[in-house]
Amino acid sequence: MTLLHWSTTDLTLTFALDDGGPVRLTAVREKSQPSAAGPEPSQPLVEVSAIGYGRSPSSNRHVETALGQQLRYVSHEESESLLRIVQEEPRSGLRVVSVFEARAGVRAWSEASISGTGTLQLTFLSSLVVGLASIDADLYSAENTWMAENRWSAHPLRSGALAQIVRDPHHHVARSRHAVTNTGSWSTGERSPIGVLVERSTPYAIGWQIEHNGPWHYELGESLRGGYLLLSGPTDQEHQWSFELSAGKPFTTVPVSLVAGTDRDSVFAALTRQRRAIRQRRPIDDRMPVVFNDYMNTLLGDPTTEKLLPLIDAAATVGADYFCIDAGWYAEGDWWNTVGAWQPSTTRFPNGLAEVIDRIHSHGMVPGLWLEPEVIGVRSPMAAELPDDAFLTRRGLRVEESGRYLLDLRNQAARAHLDETVDRLVRDFGVGFFKFDNNTMTGPGTDNGGTSVGHGLLEHQRALLDWLDDLQTRHPELLIENCASGAMRMDYAMMSRLHLQSTSDQEHPLLYATIAAAAPAAVLPEQAGHWAYPISGSTREEFTFALVNGVLGRLYLSGHLNRMTPPELDLVRSALSAHRAVLDDLDSLVPSWPLGLPTWTDEWVALCLNGPGACYLTVWHRAPGPSTITFAFPRSKIEPHFPTDLDGWTYTWTGDSLTISVDTPEPSARVLRLT
Repeated sequence: MTLLHWSTTDLTLTFALDDGGPVRLTAVREKSQPSAAGPEPSQPLVEVSAIGYGRSPSSNRHVETALGQQLRYVSHEESESLLRIVQEEPRSGLRVVSVFEARAGVRAWSEASISGTGTLQLTFLSSLVVGLASIDADLYSAENTWMAENRWSAHPLRSGALAQIVRDPHHHVARSRHAVTNTGSWSTGERSPIGVLVERSTPYAIGWQIEHNGPWHYELGESLRGGYLLLSGPTDQEHQWSFELSAGKPFTTVPVSLVAGTDRDSVFAALTRQRRAIRQRRPIDDRMPVVFNDYMNTLLGDPTTEKLLPLIDAAATVGADYFCIDAGWYAEGDWWNTVGAWQPSTTRFPNGLAEVIDRIHSHGMVPGLWLEPEVIGVRSPMAAELPDDAFLTRRGLRVEESGRYLLDLRNQAARAHLDETVDRLVRDFGVGFFKFDNNTMTGPGTDNGGTSVGHGLLEHQRALLDWLDDLQTRHPELLIENCASGAMRMDYAMMSRLHLQSTSDQEHPLLYATIAAAAPAAVLPEQAGHWAYPISGSTREEFTFALVNGVLGRLYLSGHLNRMTPPELDLVRSALSAHRAVLDDLDSLVPSWPLGLPTWTDEWVALCLNGPGACYLTVWHRAPGPSTITFAFPRSKIEPHFPTDLDGWTYTWTGDSLTISVDTPEPSARVLRLT
């Protein structure tokens, strides 16, 4: 057996190049971490299934595949930035190249091809499989749903699916798995494609994310020696995906990222650095404007000239940089099932949308518009103008969901329609910002073009990414927000390309607190668009709480500013000033959670964004009445960052313990700066 050690800036990966077996990835460790004691994991680097080539023993797991066991090392090429390991299965002619790209962590994927004239009906191909020395570990993972995103929890693997089975004298190994799967076009519709595994007996942790804007799957299980972590995109078993591999038709899996550390927060910090490293950042992304959006707790999809003009004036007076008109600007009444033509409403804007856009420009703000590009309402004129091939279809029939048809962006007519729409709005109105929403799921996918349903969806989702890349090349000054009923598609296929991510549609500030606090586990702080929607006439603490939610991210301003009193507007200006101070360092800060990742009902919630000279700490107390909480922090100087007064909150140091006492009769929140 030959060992291959390949290092990046932060990590060392160890591969076993067995003469008589498949290549194995046996260790992923920080450079400073010692190698683990004990036997090396036995898990192959690649798992692959095809019709006629199953698994042995039979199970629902995607390991112990016949083809994966028969792959043999052929060669490898390595440099400081890239490693390619080639394996072949001689009987079928299958060739798999495992690619590793050095970033802050490691990015990996698999490339499959076949020699000769035969074909192989792939039903599964892993992006990456890692051998684990131990599964005596806690898994951090997140549940997602509309208005309740980023609900993280930790579970011991041994307490669930991976029960300990006594091996002596029969030497049985469990065939169970801990599987996490997401289906359809909402990549985070139910679960996050991110996980962190923290060993219980040693200071070791590993983290990952699957970078795909559609279906994905990961699983953890036990093997003969240790365990395994398997990461993939769509599968036949979970997503109705298959692909005919032939000499002229190779296949590449979705990419995944991998990092390592010593504990939970060090791994999330490493994931933060990895996201920054893979982000395709453009010069315009350095701008990081404060955006006012008229939707949340304000116009709620009912914009008109009469309602917008005073809001635009008020947004300018508090210092907003961009003003985005949200849903409804194109609708002559109900906008849900008529979307698709994207022409301004004549009833909402009697003198034309240009009157409203000109008012935005007159204040030196950049105009933005809401757009849901991937759908056509069944009552839209575009539903009849576009051919059936422009839509996702199954068995020749258009897929219809909730009164909408779904564009297939593999189709040139569909892309031409969207190109014309965006180009026209940028040209005619000087639009510099789009909020791209996606409120309708595709289901399993499309068989248009003779593909499997799952592969049709994979091709469509990749075509969407290609369209976004082309769009931003044509319009380099354009900023795009990613939204899908809040954060139902918050993945790093999308966010490696787009500027801003809506973290939720949640309308209640108390509930938004846990979403805002947990968001940096899944998305970069400088991309996390948190609604700050203060309500005029609410108490000072309620008003402040709503603003605090946005300060340690990208404060996404809303609310009836035109109805607010001068003291309320001063508080909004103070929040924007505090937020801009954080923006100066935001793209270099990394998150930590001194009270642990928040749960949905926690009384106290806390988030730290840490830099070399300071820590920004947001603390939310979500219950009424007096209470006290203690943090373990190195003794520091505390400055109130927002609001700038200390009313109702006191801070006491005892050694390296910080005690915060709250004496407000209602829930309250503060942003502090520790130096």
